[in-house]
Amino acid sequence: MVSLTFHGGVDEIGGNKILLKADDTSLMLDFGLSFNKKRQYYPGLTQSPNKAEDLIELGLLPKLNGLYEFDESEKSIDGVLLSHSHLDHSGYIKYLKNSIPVYCGKTTKIILDALDDITSHSFKINHKNFNTFRTGNILKIGSLDVEPIHVDHSIPGSYGYIIHTSKGAIIYTGDFRLHGNRPDLTEDFINKSKETKPQVMISEGTNMVGATVSSEKEIKTKLSTLFSESKGIIITQFNKGDIDRLNSFIDATKHTSRKLVINTKQAYLLDKLKNADNLNVPNLDEDNLLIYKREKKRYQTWEKNILNKAESVGPKDISKKQKNLILITQFYDLKDLVSIKPEPGSCFILSASEPFNEEMKIEFDSLINWLDMYGLPQYQLHVSGHIMPQQLRQSIETIKPKHVFPIHTEHAKLFKNFMRNSVDKITIVKQNQKYKI
Repeated sequence: MVSLTFHGGVDEIGGNKILLKADDTSLMLDFGLSFNKKRQYYPGLTQSPNKAEDLIELGLLPKLNGLYEFDESEKSIDGVLLSHSHLDHSGYIKYLKNSIPVYCGKTTKIILDALDDITSHSFKINHKNFNTFRTGNILKIGSLDVEPIHVDHSIPGSYGYIIHTSKGAIIYTGDFRLHGNRPDLTEDFINKSKETKPQVMISEGTNMVGATVSSEKEIKTKLSTLFSESKGIIITQFNKGDIDRLNSFIDATKHTSRKLVINTKQAYLLDKLKNADNLNVPNLDEDNLLIYKREKKRYQTWEKNILNKAESVGPKDISKKQKNLILITQFYDLKDLVSIKPEPGSCFILSASEPFNEEMKIEFDSLINWLDMYGLPQYQLHVSGHIMPQQLRQSIETIKPKHVFPIHTEHAKLFKNFMRNSVDKITIVKQNQKYKI
């Protein structure tokens, strides 16, 4: 018998936790943190549960025996397949038994290790049993053969999976897109998935509402225009793991006299990724980069180490060289604007998604107050990490699965109606319900 049970990613974007049972083998496809459900009980990034038992009680973790470190019974699954390192796919593996192997790409493991070094205790992964792979490897897990295939996403090292079972192939997309810098990766995944004539496809459907058609190439062009028009400092925010976006900013500076000032966490991640294969990772020594040294009384060991890797500048240094700098900030850096004192003609570029929950809206309102104070107009320049609806429909029509399960979406009904006539069967899943294949 082959079955799927969806313990996360249902009626939400993220939080994927999908239990696959196939004959004598059990696998979890991702084991992510649900940010929206977590906020119901633990608002704010600084609040977190004390232990796995609390999350199980609140329904944030599946109530299953043999999964968690506190449970003395034998492990009940043969492994976890991680699609990528974003916390909504990987954030809860820290609660799993260390006897349960986690399978992920080598780049994903590098990123998770770096994040463990630089994040607070509540967001550390802290799992001990990793098995890494590259595209082209075949994973033998119990009775299953698993093919990891690279895909393009907003963080490097992202994968989809082809899982061969006695009932046919099961395709798991993870998060993927066709409008980033490497659409060829996703095209490879789609074509190899098609060859298997799959029984099932578990597909993300993030962008069913609010899809914005853009590309990383367009972002570079727009950035170049903004850089030439701006007379003061340019301040920006985007995800530290988005290497494509960082490269877009670097490319856009090449015909200007500006240097890019990255924060210490970005610098640390770049330093760890420099030896990863097939990645276009900026070099701290060669790519016109400076490191932002926040004013603080005490620096952690990893901060001291990374600050020695390249030239660093503090708020007062930046204040004197505004026309020659682009500063990448995090929300907590905004208070340093008091020392920087942006000059007239400066601007702010939000290169991330618009706020979509109450916590983000509160931060966004605070951001606008800072921008008002210093006369910084705000530009929105962003490219989604997720596939666009028409491209997703075309992908499904190419792969031709017999049965599709939409997840990682708040609009599964829209997905089903949009995809009608493209696939024989589409099932809108319910939380914790088992579906036989």
